[in-house]
Amino acid sequence: MATIRTAWDQVSSNVFKTWLIMFFFSVFTVGVIYVIARGFGYGQVGGLGLTGFALIMAGIMNFVSYYWSDKIVLGISGAKELKHDENKEIYHLVENLCIAAGLPTPKIYIIDDSAPNAFATGRDPKHAAIAFTSGILQKLNKTELEGVTAHELSHVGNRDTLVMTVVSVLVGTIALLSDFFMRSMWFGGRRDRENNNTIFVVIAIVAAILAPIIATLIQLAVSRRRELLADASGVLLTRYPEGLINALQKISGDQEPLEAANRGTAHLYIVNPLKGRDAAGWMAGLFNTHPPIEVRVKALREMEGNV
Repeated sequence: MATIRTAWDQVSSNVFKTWLIMFFFSVFTVGVIYVIARGFGYGQVGGLGLTGFALIMAGIMNFVSYYWSDKIVLGISGAKELKHDENKEIYHLVENLCIAAGLPTPKIYIIDDSAPNAFATGRDPKHAAIAFTSGILQKLNKTELEGVTAHELSHVGNRDTLVMTVVSVLVGTIALLSDFFMRSMWFGGRRDRENNNTIFVVIAIVAAILAPIIATLIQLAVSRRRELLADASGVLLTRYPEGLINALQKISGDQEPLEAANRGTAHLYIVNPLKGRDAAGWMAGLFNTHPPIEVRVKALREMEGNV
């Protein structure tokens, strides 16, 4: 029993921290929208009304992203669907892990790129997809591919695609409102300034400048936390941490950048595909999409013998 608890503690800790971040992010979003609304000169009722309107718009954007983001990402990445007879080995590997995880088998895609990497997408387990680069299938052995696949299936099972879609839309909403407010201050807001509360105008200007940066930092923190959660969940599935450890080290050690990746899709991959772009140091690390490989490997090492 002790061995199982150690592994599940990693998962439980990451789940709790992720949703704690999400809760404060939601409060932060509402607060920023309200302050900016007051900065526009609306009263309390008007401010709350604009806040509600912004959140409704965010909900609509979430709905669209929820149903179409996977197709957009796969299209941008140049991924082609893999048929069963084209690679039976990888198909059976994915199917077997799905059976163990109690998940439906996702559609499998291949990205024609020699850089090793993989990602999962889709709005829920029934509409999921997992994409491998041709390089990862060539450069990793079976146990390493099992570790990678289990990690990506954990993203599907943990509904990470939903979480990251919501976070991305909230970040986008804050950025759009902040930009709109700053433009209105210069071009369209003079007629209402005499009705504005000066304190709220100053606070709104500060919020409009800092909020998009803070929101992006929160988004990246959620992304890093979801990667750690998928690592732990994946190991619970394979019961073999060494497979994922070796895979992470091989992928991160490969210096070839993934041509199909960009800053908008980098957070989806198991390892940052923009080679050499991860910054070092605590402060610089806040802007990374993934935890350092050393941190991930250390956490997985602690699970060895405990699953």
